[in-house]
Amino acid sequence: MAGPKALANILSIVPYKGGQKSPVGWKLSSNENPLGCSPRAIQAAIDAASDLASYPDGGALALRDAIAKKYQVNANQIICGAGSDEIFQLLSRAYLSPGDEILQSEHGFLVYRLVAQQAGAETVSAPETGKTTDVDALLDRVTPKTRIVFLANPNNPTGTYINKTDIYRLHRGLPEDVLLVLDGAYAEYVEADDYDDGMQLAGESNNVLVTRTFSKIHGLAALRLGWAYGPESVIDALNRTRGPFNVSAVAQAAGIAAIEDDDFQARSTAHNRLERDRLQNALEALGFNIIPSVGNFVLVEFQNKDGMRAEDADLYLRSTGIVVRNVDVYSLPNYLRISVGSTEANRDVINALTQFVKT
Repeated sequence: MAGPKALANILSIVPYKGGQKSPVGWKLSSNENPLGCSPRAIQAAIDAASDLASYPDGGALALRDAIAKKYQVNANQIICGAGSDEIFQLLSRAYLSPGDEILQSEHGFLVYRLVAQQAGAETVSAPETGKTTDVDALLDRVTPKTRIVFLANPNNPTGTYINKTDIYRLHRGLPEDVLLVLDGAYAEYVEADDYDDGMQLAGESNNVLVTRTFSKIHGLAALRLGWAYGPESVIDALNRTRGPFNVSAVAQAAGIAAIEDDDFQARSTAHNRLERDRLQNALEALGFNIIPSVGNFVLVEFQNKDGMRAEDADLYLRSTGIVVRNVDVYSLPNYLRISVGSTEANRDVINALTQFVKT
């Protein structure tokens, strides 16, 4: 007998697949922090684990206070989630209905499309210019059905960003009833003078939400922790859709310790700057086209000829124990995304691709 049948829009979803691990060698497929996480966060997690029988604070008040202190914002305008992925899902429940549209750039983060599908909404993608978000192309595709514009800045998997002027121009061009979501998963790595993380805009607007994660610069990917800042009306709607205890006590404790450890964050940024530049320069010297990145990864284009395509390089790297990210699903069939790893890991990537070119 046939059992219950799931909704058609759910069955059409191709589940998201995270970066694969390497049984030996280096995993450079998930943009994880090669320095690990703050020792203070580890100790805080251990301490919190001594009381696993108690429910966590459902409002994550202490964590929200720590975030608010760090960024000088109102804690009442912050919501915490099980990774920023959960916050995207909350947005789909609160703001999307069947037939609605979300808008993103051509190579936008895959999860945006997935949460739209969960709600029965359509995804509209605007062409990019030079693998970079094109504000005019986005604005040209806004329709009466548009409910949310998702913008990862910097973008994953391209590593590119748009500056403050373009962010504000995009916002001014949107109808007041369209929510602009600025995904800042990699914001802490950006050191460009013209970059803006959107926090001020989210604090003074009724339709801008900034999302952040503890998985990258803070190195807490295993704990699934993220947060968002924006107008109280949006935060209220998201709180009405989330589970009552959606962030564990261990994650909250580790998050507080991590966000207060400025030294670890500074060391992570410095390592990334040095190693990302070294990796990009070395691969360019080998003849590869590199999309200039401000994140903690690089996007590498390969030659479109037998033996030199991205899939060939991927197989070769795997044979040496190095796992990177195939980005076919992002309509980038001849590219590989390589996370910035440890000094040793990056050295091995450079050596392996040197041999790949020679072979």
